[in-house]
Amino acid sequence: MCLKAGNACILRGGSESFRSSRAIIARLRAGLETAGLPTAAVQLVPTTDRAAVGHLLRMDDYVDVVVPRGGRSLIERVKAEARMPVFAHLDGNCHVYLHESADPDMAVRVVLNAKLRRTGVCGAAESLLCDRAAAERVLRPVLAALIEAGCEVRGDPAVVALEPRAVPAGDADWSAEYLDAVISARLVDGLDEAIAHVDRYGSHHTDSIIAGDTAAAERFLCLVDSAIVLHNASTQFADGGEFGMGAEVGIATGRFHARGPVGLEQLTTYKYVVRGDGQTRPG
Repeated sequence: MCLKAGNACILRGGSESFRSSRAIIARLRAGLETAGLPTAAVQLVPTTDRAAVGHLLRMDDYVDVVVPRGGRSLIERVKAEARMPVFAHLDGNCHVYLHESADPDMAVRVVLNAKLRRTGVCGAAESLLCDRAAAERVLRPVLAALIEAGCEVRGDPAVVALEPRAVPAGDADWSAEYLDAVISARLVDGLDEAIAHVDRYGSHHTDSIIAGDTAAAERFLCLVDSAIVLHNASTQFADGGEFGMGAEVGIATGRFHARGPVGLEQLTTYKYVVRGDGQTRPG
């Protein structure tokens, strides 16, 4: 992808994959040579010493952007030390909010997919919110379907009262990225409280509203400050391929020019080319 976007790239694998990385680089360079492209366009950090990462992050004269893929400690370090822009996200605490106008059958289908299709991806739903007015009609069947599918529900007192098979949630659950068949659930008093909850506890990755009320949905889409917001769709659509962008190198949750899936277009910048036939600017 970097090559297709007109970029050279420097790759740095973990210490456990160093030999594999060297073998992969050798094959990539062989392919470049066969294609008549410069083999130095793809390079590898030739050491597992972590000090080399710090040195690389200070090379802003040569490196235009960093795309960290790995654990929280790696990404936090890159964001703290890099002198160049970073395409990164730390957590994927994604929410599904069931508005009082939600269709119960749709809510069941979407929430089950958002949580359980693949629990370990960054677009998996980790938190479930529902309007108090829709608890009996909408939330009860959703909770039952989750639990019967093998998902643990950690709820606030109102959720536990509604579904006794749920377990009480602790403070840490509202901001947790479980990456497992576990979901937190809470009742809210309307749209504004739901938006405030997402803003406080979410990771600005992907959040969805299930609603028949289009005005409420538009308010949610406008006011939730996340890289991807959805109406009546699963959070597991948070993927460049699903968006028609092709392959991606990651998801960006900052406010840099690339936000959301980072694909070929996001790996490019631009310059202005002006052609004239002698025009001058008047004084």
